[in-house]
Amino acid sequence: MTTPAPEHEQRPVHLAGRSILLVLAGGTAGTAAREALSLAIPAVGGIPVAIFAINIVGALFLGALLEGLSRRGPDVGRRRSLRLLLGTGFAGGFTTYSALAVDTGLLLTDGHAAAGIGYALATVAVGALTTVAGIALAAARHRKQAAR
Repeated sequence: MTTPAPEHEQRPVHLAGRSILLVLAGGTAGTAAREALSLAIPAVGGIPVAIFAINIVGALFLGALLEGLSRRGPDVGRRRSLRLLLGTGFAGGFTTYSALAVDTGLLLTDGHAAAGIGYALATVAVGALTTVAGIALAAARHRKQAAR
């Protein structure tokens, strides 16, 4: 039976094999979900609404997840595993600011400057607001559970 290495000798979390596998698994699922939705939902008036919706839903999810986990205690054990799998992995693969940048660039270069600028600004602004909403929802849920 081996004993674990002292804490000062352990690999950093981002280099630990288990952490990498959790992020890989979550990222694979998140990327697959994003691709499925982006293929299923057509653009509306040239605006890629699927990518907009994906980023907004991902921001809400990530805000709620991280607030919920942080209210349950320190980032260790199961909470850290959930953060890596669902936050870094799934939400990181699901949301896509690179597609936002490409779609914005295409709108701008195709002569739809107002739509491109509006799309980019709306995604970032609404994403920030939904992140705050996710945090507020998780905080309210925590308070409700603590009152029981």
